[in-house]
Amino acid sequence: MEIRVTYEHSLASAPEEFIVHVPSQLVTDIPANVPRALLPEFVTELIIERSPKIGKIRNLRIL
Repeated sequence: MEIRVTYEHSLASAPEEFIVHVPSQLVTDIPANVPRALLPEFVTELIIERSPKIGKIRNLRIL
């Protein structure tokens, strides 16, 4: 499954300073059996796993 998201993130070196706004990103390889209620948490973990320089993600929205 693929979904498009928007979010803000900080760097791992400064996790409390949210400096980047990502207006649109396509996230792929999401299993179809992930419950809709858990989708934001799953996507957040997937993004952080794929980009180790990201510290924290906030304001994640599914587009």
